[in-house]
Amino acid sequence: MTIDYDVLISHAFPDVEQVYTERDVVLYALGLGVGGDATDPEHLRFTFEEAQGFAALPTMPAVMAGPGFWAREPWAGLSWQKVLHGEQRLTLHNLMPTSGTAIGRTRISDVVDKGAGRGALIYVEKQTWDKASGLHISTAVSTVVAREDGGFGGPAGPVPSLPSVPDRAPDFVDTCPTLPQAALIYRLSGDPNPLHADPSVAAKAGFRAPILHGLCSYGIAGWSILRFCCGGDPGKLRQFDLRFSSPVYPGETLQTEIWQEGDVVRFRTRVAERGLIVLNNGTAVISPT
Repeated sequence: MTIDYDVLISHAFPDVEQVYTERDVVLYALGLGVGGDATDPEHLRFTFEEAQGFAALPTMPAVMAGPGFWAREPWAGLSWQKVLHGEQRLTLHNLMPTSGTAIGRTRISDVVDKGAGRGALIYVEKQTWDKASGLHISTAVSTVVAREDGGFGGPAGPVPSLPSVPDRAPDFVDTCPTLPQAALIYRLSGDPNPLHADPSVAAKAGFRAPILHGLCSYGIAGWSILRFCCGGDPGKLRQFDLRFSSPVYPGETLQTEIWQEGDVVRFRTRVAERGLIVLNNGTAVISPT
């Protein structure tokens, strides 16, 4: 397979309309491990539709109304088994309702050729709206790392960067265990990539077992920031960006280190069992009201 730059950059994704209910909102939260304390009102707010202030987690729009696993399509020209999620940026414009129809409009905004043997970076932008109200919910930009598909003659940059975390001890550290079946639950929120469920696919991609979805660990870090920096109020999280630096295996324990600098939060997440940083260069922007 070889990338055709013109085909990739000009591909027209059809708009996606996703009808969802309160059940989907709860399922997404459970997939992140929220509800581990089943009597805590802070957990129940996102896992029980009758709870006071029931709401969707603010990171949920990142997974709504997407185009599916398009990297597997022949027109993409990708070695899809070697594709990974490199970075995720999310700007939140309005709260997502707890039920309704989300409209997603996706485009490939840039493709960077890192060269033969070094792979390619594909930047995918998704705008999400609420159909009933017309409210613009979010702007999400994903960086797809095509590890085996560089050297196709495309542009070499520029490559946007994310800031480093501060060189001091974190202000908070939050510990979140993941379930061994976490990837099997989380995939029901819209990411069917068999890399997260099929041991044989994982082995071909060079992993000892199916790995946890990047956007699952992303959402877990978001849950930490929501509780420590937003007082549990989903309306206060306005931006949430990070880099995926290493894979997570279901069942591992995630520790998110948090530095709060006014309305800007820096963070990173490591796997406790291996001492390995798995999410890095994290930046969140918090609204004071």
